[in-house]
Amino acid sequence: MATVVALGLTVAAGAPAREVAPRPIAPRGALLPDEEATIRLFRELSPSVVYITSLAVVRDYFTLDATQVPRGTGSGFVWDDEGHVVTNFHVIANASAVQVTLQDQTVLPAELVGVAPEKDLAVLRIRAPRERLRPIPVGTSHDLQVGQRVLAIGNPFGLDQTLTTGVVSALGRSITSVAGRRIENVVQTDAAINPGNSGGPLLDSSGRLIGVNTAIQSPSGASAGIGFAVPVDTVNRVVPQLIGHGRLVRPSLGVSIADDRIARRLGLSGVLVVDVAPRSGAAAAGLRPTRQRRDGRVVLGDVIVGVGEREVKDGSDLFASLELLAPGQVVPVRVRRDGQEMVLQVKLGAPAADR
Repeated sequence: MATVVALGLTVAAGAPAREVAPRPIAPRGALLPDEEATIRLFRELSPSVVYITSLAVVRDYFTLDATQVPRGTGSGFVWDDEGHVVTNFHVIANASAVQVTLQDQTVLPAELVGVAPEKDLAVLRIRAPRERLRPIPVGTSHDLQVGQRVLAIGNPFGLDQTLTTGVVSALGRSITSVAGRRIENVVQTDAAINPGNSGGPLLDSSGRLIGVNTAIQSPSGASAGIGFAVPVDTVNRVVPQLIGHGRLVRPSLGVSIADDRIARRLGLSGVLVVDVAPRSGAAAAGLRPTRQRRDGRVVLGDVIVGVGEREVKDGSDLFASLELLAPGQVVPVRVRRDGQEMVLQVKLGAPAADR
């Protein structure tokens, strides 16, 4: 009998042809309740999730013609019916322009409304009819529990509208933002978070936003079972400020502080006060700045070690403490002075940049 070699396999030739019927299809049982719930949530919430493309200008070397080309992609979600879209700052950083693609594949130009690099958050705005905008339901993150189910919707690797599921695997994590500041109370999940998921929503089993997917921990860059999301309590505090002011707004303590590296070199745990603004709450409360004596010797100022109920070990702790407070509020500030700890009552001023 003759043989035919195909794809490295030896196939007998000359065998009589015959019709082979497809295998009978086994009846499928009813979907499980949790399957039905997941399918329903995806159908309801996927219209709230958008695909974001950041563009860069490339100039032809010979003709000097400028062309916009994609430089990166990510995910985002509709925040309100005014067209505001939330995503990660690192998704749109250094872009010359940004495009937002809705679920129906409509591509719209987006304008930048505000950014908070220290929280890895950004707000864009698209001009679209209200009936085409599906704001995402907002939940809370302070009452999350390890083990509860979560869902992530995004566009990993540029693939449209992908759903992954998992659980909250840890709480209270801290990660470093692109601005070098710590993001606290980050939600850790084992739901697959891949490149392109950044800026997309992390949802609870009720379909409420509980975080913004922002990072993965993986040597290869692909999902390795550890993803992180900025908690929604932070998002819900920062996004209105970005919409209203274009930046993260915190009340002013009225001090300039030393770089954390300097404080560490001096063996200090806390924030060293370098200068105190005149007529500020800090000045009225008696905070002492760092000064230089006539003989050239430097006398260190107060070291802030606590604000309100929160301990302060570095600049990130101080900024995080102030974000929870409001201008005009009087807050106890614990300082270390000449080896002794004391508490000063400081009235916070209007938003300004403590640095």
